[in-house]
Amino acid sequence: MSLEYKKNTLHFSGVSIAEVAKKHKTPFYLYSEEVLSENYMEFFHGALEAGLHHPLVCFAVKSNSNKEFLKVLAGMGSGADIVSGGELLRALEAGIPASKIVFSGVGKTTEEIELGLKKGVYSFNVESVEELELINFLAGKMKKTARICFRFNPEVVSKTHKYISTGNKTHKFGILKKDILATVKNKKLWTNSKLVGLSIHIGSQLLDLKATKTAIERMCDVAIASKVDLEFLDVGGGLGIDYQASETAKVPKIADYMKMIHDTLEKHYYSKTANIARVVFEPGRRISGKTGILVMSVLRNKVSDGNNFMILDGGMNDMMRPSLYEAYHEISPVAKSSKKEVLTHIVGPICETSDLFGTRKMAPLKSGELVILRDAGAYGYSMGSTYNLRARPEELMINLARKLQVINPRGTYEELK
Repeated sequence: MSLEYKKNTLHFSGVSIAEVAKKHKTPFYLYSEEVLSENYMEFFHGALEAGLHHPLVCFAVKSNSNKEFLKVLAGMGSGADIVSGGELLRALEAGIPASKIVFSGVGKTTEEIELGLKKGVYSFNVESVEELELINFLAGKMKKTARICFRFNPEVVSKTHKYISTGNKTHKFGILKKDILATVKNKKLWTNSKLVGLSIHIGSQLLDLKATKTAIERMCDVAIASKVDLEFLDVGGGLGIDYQASETAKVPKIADYMKMIHDTLEKHYYSKTANIARVVFEPGRRISGKTGILVMSVLRNKVSDGNNFMILDGGMNDMMRPSLYEAYHEISPVAKSSKKEVLTHIVGPICETSDLFGTRKMAPLKSGELVILRDAGAYGYSMGSTYNLRARPEELMINLARKLQVINPRGTYEELK
């Protein structure tokens, strides 16, 4: 196990969290290179073992954009799914080649498109006809041929939080079937562009594969109807993890997920065409979620007419998910206690009522004692801010040799603009 108590003290990847906190001021993010490597290899080899053709795993940089974190993935052959010019530059700096980068996002700017064309990204995942018009124009201006992948909106509703559901026509993402097929026939849009793929991405933290299967089926129908020999089919990402024990049995196993994709593509695409399109993935949370924890200290306790508050030094600016959409994260004391547990509101110092990590039954902790927020490797630091003029936390990584690396130093007041 990556997280376990040894002599009543919590360890992460074999390293004592308490010992780390003696040398590094809380709050800080702590990652495990071992867990990251295991998660990526399980995903990639799962695709190979399922017989998926020439799979390319493009890690969703938005889930964790730390350069050293991305370097580990680059070393294992990962590509990147990016949604901004900044993420493109970060992926390239980390050693991920442009030939393995897919550029997603509904709001690519002229400057970002020009950067993608200049660097030679694997594909632009286009989300509107107007975007294609601009890419085609800029490619001509730069004497380039843009590689285009339509992000198809399959009109499905995924079982996840409404803020991270992206596969219905009421969402801003993707293009409908009729619009894709009409655009494919419009020759003036392809003077400097080439259609190389189709993609879907219907949401995040998906624990039920029914909507994903339906979306892939519908993407295959569009691929066949387009009458284009596509280079790849991109099945997106979104595969969930178990943030709490009640979700463990629901989390799809990698083998089952890959088999579903294989069988669906065989039935709805490969059996209907001689074209052998490769398979592209865009996982984020499934690879990065369990690689990290957020370590915080108790500042003080407060009792208000029967309401118990544990006030931590980490807040919603450090980890936004619970405040943004009431996401659940397990919260654990670093030192086990035999004291009686009481219902406690675990909060941060930010001047917002929503600065609440959760309400849990916990043994009382004193000022200076440590707690961790589990499964914080995805959408933790990357979604953080300097709200309340708070400096960003330090990011640390436990490498494969069980040595601690500072992979992003703590922010300073001077950096706050």
